[in-house]
Amino acid sequence: MKYCSTRGGVSGVSFKDAVIMGLAEDGGLLVPESLPDLTPFLPSWRSMSFTELAEAILAHFADDIPAADLHGLVERAYETFDIPEVVRLQEVGDTHVLELFHGPTLAFKDVALQLLGQIFDYVLAQRGEHLNILGATSGDTGSAAIAGVRGRDNIDIFILYPLGRVSALQELQMTTVADANVHCLAIEGSFDDCQNIVKTIFADLPFKHRYHLGAVNSVNWARVLAQIVYYAYASLRFDAPVNFCVPTGNFGNVFAGYLAKRLGFPIGKLIVATNENDILARFFATGEYARGDVRFTHTPAMDIQVASNFERYLYYYFGEDAAKVRRFMEDFGNHGRAALDGAPADGIVESTSVSNDDTAGAIGTVFAESGYVADPHTAVGLAAARRFAALQPMVCIATAEPAKFPEVVDAAVGREVATHPRLAALVGQPSRRSELPANVDAVKAFVSERVRA
Repeated sequence: MKYCSTRGGVSGVSFKDAVIMGLAEDGGLLVPESLPDLTPFLPSWRSMSFTELAEAILAHFADDIPAADLHGLVERAYETFDIPEVVRLQEVGDTHVLELFHGPTLAFKDVALQLLGQIFDYVLAQRGEHLNILGATSGDTGSAAIAGVRGRDNIDIFILYPLGRVSALQELQMTTVADANVHCLAIEGSFDDCQNIVKTIFADLPFKHRYHLGAVNSVNWARVLAQIVYYAYASLRFDAPVNFCVPTGNFGNVFAGYLAKRLGFPIGKLIVATNENDILARFFATGEYARGDVRFTHTPAMDIQVASNFERYLYYYFGEDAAKVRRFMEDFGNHGRAALDGAPADGIVESTSVSNDDTAGAIGTVFAESGYVADPHTAVGLAAARRFAALQPMVCIATAEPAKFPEVVDAAVGREVATHPRLAALVGQPSRRSELPANVDAVKAFVSERVRA
């Protein structure tokens, strides 16, 4: 399996090189040069455990890793989870909820980042190299990435997050990690500012090569690949094609479901559920992709106006025509707007936007009806799922432990229900962060002064 860029300037890249490269060097995102048809394998895969299925799927995309080594990477990644099955399907009224938050940082990002940390370590050890990871987070990616690589001698990690725009517990999950290879940068701006700084630095190829920068955000292909597994796993648990409702900010999570369907898994519709930052909902309704002002909501991980994985969707929507992707993204970069001739008609993706009030209302309603406690991001998905109630079976992606957002959840329910001992233990611990302006040069200077190799 080889990988190429969505913009056409990079091709013939092996899986291990794709992982280390992160963002393609022409500014695009790496995708497989061709997608395999996995439908012949589905009958035998239905009885597999999550880890067995992960290993079977990854083998088709990471063919430069020997089978025995891949087995070890998968086993070590998922032994860190609190439940043996890694992910859990729960019935909540007419909807099934796929809980992805049973990893070390209690967020869905652990499913991919525990594996990515193992792969990084494996490749770097083989090559005798050191990697400096640079990433941006709107909440959960940072802590999950840190948990995946903390304490590793051949990796340093620099995580940018918007100052005052992640929950207090999300920040503590990052800033209380004392390992010397961990650097938390609180940026005076929005998540989009953080993400733009990271992308700009990666586009400076001399700087990227000099400091051997790697990506941990969902621009890294391995992140998306690992996320395909839970769509595959859930879809094989039903007798009919499954519809998924996905709380969406950066589009990486729902894009993994889109790829799972293209690979042959029994998936029907994908519901893109945004919060009030509705750039994606507007695109799927009208075909116009237009930047707006960031609105800060109960769901900070979704307070995003530029969805980094959207480019991968465009690549397949345009029939893998890299030139069309490049023109679309250049229009958007130059004007803050780009458009199709009309709403995309792929028959796969539906979309809706959920307000702050509807998010809180969904938390309270679901708890009153079923006793289920949902975090605000999952509540966006549950509210959206009710708008598409005719689509059955429906699985809503549950992205985070509700105790990460106790103020919103407890207020919506009317009493204290959002607690978790692992999070409670963080309060009062020593923490460290560096506050920086939303400035590329300031971040470059910070990185260059602190890299160990």
